[in-house]
Amino acid sequence: MATTAKIHAPLGAAFILHVVDAFIGVYEKAVEWNLSRKTRIALSELSDVQLEDVGLTRSDIAKF
Repeated sequence: MATTAKIHAPLGAAFILHVVDAFIGVYEKAVEWNLSRKTRIALSELSDVQLEDVGLTRSDIAKF
């Protein structure tokens, strides 16, 4: 995560940098969540035999 708030700046600028850092953090979490969601969908479309081939079970899908 890019931490721009550690830069020495006037008070107003530092506040803006903290707000930007917060938005960046939220964005990164959303990207991570979406990747996990897509992974779960793709894995749930596999058959039990295919899951076994990659060393997973149906109950393992929820962990992603």
